Amino acid sequence: MARASRTRLAGSIADRTLKSGVSKQYAQQIAAYLMTEKRTRELDSLLRDVAVDWANKGYVEVLARSAYPLSKETEHEIVVQATKLFSDAESITVTGVHDPSVIGGVEISVANQRLDLSVEAKLNKFKQLTTAGKE
Repeated sequence: MARASRTRLAGSIADRTLKSGVSKQYAQQIAAYLMTEKRTRELDSLLRDVAVDWANKGYVEVLARSAYPLSKETEHEIVVQATKLFSDAESITVTGVHDPSVIGGVEISVANQRLDLSVEAKLNKFKQLTTAGKE
């Protein structure tokens, strides 16, 4: 039997979950398939592909990693900015992900795009700018 491409697999998962949601049983079936086929390393890429398929069908999920819960104002601003990127979207959902390693600011992931507005990213950029040309 031929191995399903990651793109085809993601499309199938996206179609099914868009219609009926993600059940624990279905997630376990996907995990079992990936383990059986020795494809667990593809999980992150597969999830990104599913998010891209959802976004292409008008359902955008924004993951916002931050050290603290997002305020309503911040969540609203994320939706406003995502609407500019996905003007045809039927639905934009912001999912906050608590991650103490972020320290401050927020890391935003949408489909296959990422915007890092964390304190660490800003400090790293500042460091790059101040040390450029000094080597």
